[in-house]
Amino acid sequence: MSTPVDDPLARERSHLSASRSALRAMREGVEALDISDVTANWVNAEALAHQIEERVKALADLSGTPLFFGRLDYLHAPGAEEAEGAEGERFYIGRRHVHDRDGDPMVIDWRAPVSQPFYRASKKDPMDVALRRRFGYTRGDITAYEDEHLSDPAEASRTSKLLQQEIERPRVGPMRDIVATIQPEQDEIVRSGLSGTVCVQGGPGTGKTAVGLHRVAYLLYAHRERLARTGTLVIGPNRSFLHYIEQVLPALGELAVQQATVDDLVAHVEIKGTDDATAAVVKGDARLAQVLRRALYSHVTMPTEPVVVVRGSRRWRVAAYELEELVRELLDRDIRYGAAREALPQRIAHAVLVQMERSGEAPDDRVQDAVARNSAVKAAVKAVWPAVDPAKLVLRLLSDAEFLAVHAEGILDGDEQKAILWAKPARSVKSAKWSPADAVLIDEATDLIQRTHSLGHVVLDEAQDLSPMQYRAVGRRCTTGSATVLGDLAQGTTPWATRSWQEALAHLGKQDALVEELTAGFRVPTDVITYASRLLPHIAPGLTPVVSIRENPGHFEVRPVSGGKDVVEACRESLRHEGSTGLIAADTRVPELAEALAEAGIPYLGPGEETTQETRLTLVPASLAKGLEYDYVVLDEPQAVVDAEPDERTGLRRLYVALTRAVSGLTVTHTAPLPPQLA
Repeated sequence: MSTPVDDPLARERSHLSASRSALRAMREGVEALDISDVTANWVNAEALAHQIEERVKALADLSGTPLFFGRLDYLHAPGAEEAEGAEGERFYIGRRHVHDRDGDPMVIDWRAPVSQPFYRASKKDPMDVALRRRFGYTRGDITAYEDEHLSDPAEASRTSKLLQQEIERPRVGPMRDIVATIQPEQDEIVRSGLSGTVCVQGGPGTGKTAVGLHRVAYLLYAHRERLARTGTLVIGPNRSFLHYIEQVLPALGELAVQQATVDDLVAHVEIKGTDDATAAVVKGDARLAQVLRRALYSHVTMPTEPVVVVRGSRRWRVAAYELEELVRELLDRDIRYGAAREALPQRIAHAVLVQMERSGEAPDDRVQDAVARNSAVKAAVKAVWPAVDPAKLVLRLLSDAEFLAVHAEGILDGDEQKAILWAKPARSVKSAKWSPADAVLIDEATDLIQRTHSLGHVVLDEAQDLSPMQYRAVGRRCTTGSATVLGDLAQGTTPWATRSWQEALAHLGKQDALVEELTAGFRVPTDVITYASRLLPHIAPGLTPVVSIRENPGHFEVRPVSGGKDVVEACRESLRHEGSTGLIAADTRVPELAEALAEAGIPYLGPGEETTQETRLTLVPASLAKGLEYDYVVLDEPQAVVDAEPDERTGLRRLYVALTRAVSGLTVTHTAPLPPQLA
C-alpha cells in the first residue's frame, strides 16, 4: 500500500509500522539462533541460552508504548565538533535501537550521542538541528506531530503542546518512563559519568526519581560490560514504592537491575520488634560504628605463652613476644577483623619456616600451610584472635550494661546507653526481638569482620529518611562504585531525617559527590504546589520552593466537610475524571474511611497494588504516600496527619508529602481546623 507523498502523518505511521516489523525481525533472528555447535559444555550452553532469553525479552515490542517519540533532522555533514548527522540525514529517537535487515538504523536509542540534541537543542544553541519533531500517540498509534524549526530565526519560541500533554497525561497503573519529556537540566544529570556520585535535591514533581532511573539506563548503555560485571542496584523506601517504579527500566530495555529496600540489604536476622524514637535515633547515630569497633576488637588479647609446633622429631618454638609483634602488626594495618584472623596462622607459620631455613632445611609453601593448620597454631589463634559472630556481638552490647558502658565510654552518655539497652535481655540471637535499627548494627559489625561486596552503581531514592548508620550500610555496597542519591530534605519524616546533603554524603563515603538541585516542577499543578509550599518556611527554610512549569493550573479545592460520607463524595467526583485517584489519610483514620468506601460500594486498592480501569481508587495511609503519584488526590483531615507524628515539624513534613502527590487535582477535606501554617 503506497503512502501519499503529501501526507506527513501517513509517512510517519508507515515508518512506525516498518520499525515494528524490523524489531520483530530482530527478535525472531535471536530466537532462531542455533547454539548447539558453539558451546563447549552444558554450563556454557546454559549461560548462552540465558543470555539469548534476556535479549529476546529486551527486544519485546510493548503494546501501547511508542517505539519512537521524536525525530531529528540535521543541517550539515558531521565535522570535527559537530553532531553525528550527515547532510539531510534524519534520525528517529526512541526507547531502543532498531535496525533493518541491512543493519541501517530505523530508530536510534535515546541514550546514543546523536540523540542528545533532542533534549538539549534550543533556539540559542540548535546543535546543528534543523528540525525537531515530537509525536503524539493514542494507544501506541501516531495521531499527531509537532515541529520545531530550531535554525529558523523567524519562528517564534513556543511551548510544545505535545510535551505538555505527555507530562500531564493521566496515569493508571505503575510509574512510567519520562524518556520523551526529559528536560535539559534533567538530561545533564542522566548523562553524567559513571565514575562520579551525583546527589539530586528535588522537590515534589521535579522528576528526581525518574531522572535517577533513567541515569541507570544510560549508564548501562554507556558502560554495559563494566556494569554487567559489577552490578547495579536501585534502593527504595518500601516495597510499595519499588512495585510502583519496577516497570520503568524494563520499558527502556533494561532487565538486569536489582531492586531492594535498606531492610532487604541488612536482613541478617528476623525483625520481630520496634524501637521508640529515642532508641532508634541513638542506634542510627554514626557513633555506634565506633562503639561496635571497640567491642569487636576487645576480643583480641595479647599472647602470654609461646607456640610450640612439633614436626617429626623437631620442635619449633615461637616466643610470646614474637607472637605479640605479629598481633600488633595486624592491628596496626587496620584490616578487617576476619581477614586479620585468617592471616595470623600464616604469619606464625612463616616465623616457624624462618627457623627451619636457619637450621638448614628447605621448606616450601606446602610446609607453611601445614604448619598454619597445626593444632598448636590453631589453639593459639583461637585464644588470641577468636572468631566473633556479628549478631552475638550486637546482642551482648544491647543486653549487657557493663559491656556497653566499657565500649561506649566517651562516645555515648549514660542516657543514650540506657535508651538502647533492652529492658529484658534476650537469651539468644534467634529469640531476640530485633528491630530494623538493630539489623543495621549487625550489618555494620558484619562488615567490620568481612568486607561487604561492592557494586558498580547504586541508586538511593528517598534518601532523606535514612539514618547515618543506614547511609553507611548503603555506602558499603558501592565503596568501589558510584551512586545516585535522590531526595528532598523537606520530605524527611523520620526522627533521624537528614539535616544536610553534605552530612549524608559523608556518611555514605561520597564526600566529593556533585549536588544538583531541581526546582522546575513538571508533575504537580501550580495551585497545588503553591499551597503546599506554605509549609516550607516551617519545615525546610533553606530550600528553594518548586516552581511549576505546567500551563494547566490543575484543580484545587479546600472543602469543609461534616464526615466520611462527604469524603467519599469527593472521591466519587475525582473518579469522574480520567486517571487514578488517591485518598490519603492519617494512618489511624484509614479503617474508618475503608468502611465508608465499602458502604458506598466504591472498590479501592492498597498502596503498591496496581490500579486498573475498573478500580482506580487507592486508599493510602499517609505514612506510605511518599514517592507515589495519582492524577487526583483527596486529602483527608490535614491536622490529623500532623498530629499522628511524634513532633510538629515531622508532622508538617508528612503533610507536605501528602499535599504534593497530585498530578492533576487536589481536594483537601476537613472537619477540624486546618493547621495554622497553611493559613
